[in-house]
Amino acid sequence: MRVAYRMLGSVADAEDMVQEAFLRWMRTDRAEVREPEAFLRRTVTRLCLDQLKSARHQRETYVGSWLPDPVVEDDEPDDVTLPLMLALERLSPLERAAFLLHDVFGLQFEEVAAEIERDPAACRQLAARARSHVREARPRFKVEKERGLELAEAFFNASRSGDMKALGAMLSADVSAHADGGGKRPAAIAPVFGFDAVIKQYETVVAWLQENRSQLVRFGFINGLPGFVTLEADGELQTTALDIEDGKITAIYVMRNPDKLRHLH
Repeated sequence: MRVAYRMLGSVADAEDMVQEAFLRWMRTDRAEVREPEAFLRRTVTRLCLDQLKSARHQRETYVGSWLPDPVVEDDEPDDVTLPLMLALERLSPLERAAFLLHDVFGLQFEEVAAEIERDPAACRQLAARARSHVREARPRFKVEKERGLELAEAFFNASRSGDMKALGAMLSADVSAHADGGGKRPAAIAPVFGFDAVIKQYETVVAWLQENRSQLVRFGFINGLPGFVTLEADGELQTTALDIEDGKITAIYVMRNPDKLRHLH
């Protein structure tokens, strides 16, 4: 699941890939398998590479901003945070696989080569190209867990109470706001960049929230970023994740697409 989800950014698709790998495992003569873990990981990786070809077409026709399915945990899982997953979207499927298998999961290039059916030198080049593309998206330092959750709580309280002064004090000058409604729930079609633009957007959001109250479900880490889950007035869940740097919020990621929230119910 960890490999498949990070390859695809979709919980449902990752589950499908793992299910298909399990079926293939059941049909395999396991006496012939020397390393079950390597066999399963290789099967999942290759299934994901095939899936990414069709996923790319779906992303091209997607309504509004695309964000990966939210995974909610009590602690930061690793450094594969939401911004890094978005950066991975810009890579080719093979670059993505080489980077994840080597840089994230710690496989040697000889092992990566066997997984994606390329020679080790080619895998080294794929990973190097990927690394140069995603370097800026990797967290330069981790936000202390308690501090991150404190900021998430403060952001929730300010956005729900309408305290724009408190809200503005948390935002960096180059903050951005991203919302994924998938064309199924109201959400901004394009990301909003810059302090003034984000504040203006949240003035509208806060006014709407005064009429359509949301209920806090829990605080936690959404794809490695501090945030919270809410139950909105329409009966659907929503996740909000905050990218934080130097004590300020540099990006806000809101997931509203019900298809991507179904697993959280």
